[in-house]
Amino acid sequence: MPAVHFYLRWPDGQEEQCYSPSTVLQQYFQPGDTMTLAEFVQRADQALGQASERVASKYGYYCSSAADQLAVIQRRAASYPDQQGSIEITAIRELGAS
Repeated sequence: MPAVHFYLRWPDGQEEQCYSPSTVLQQYFQPGDTMTLAEFVQRADQALGQASERVASKYGYYCSSAADQLAVIQRRAASYPDQQGSIEITAIRELGAS
């Protein structure tokens, strides 16, 4: 199952690399997408949840890395006082792809 790294630019300009165990993430985000923190967290919850479901259907167990990544995103997003601040998806790369 191809996994992906997706790269974010938070409202304060800091960049972060995140992980999804499935390319299903690309149904929720594309490079260049900009959205509010609240929308991003909602979409990340859906995308990473679906990615974990795909792992479960293939391997018989849910992906703890997807749940861990979502928790990191939720904590970081909650640390910003302005939930209307913008976050940008700067890139998405399949692992092993150049």
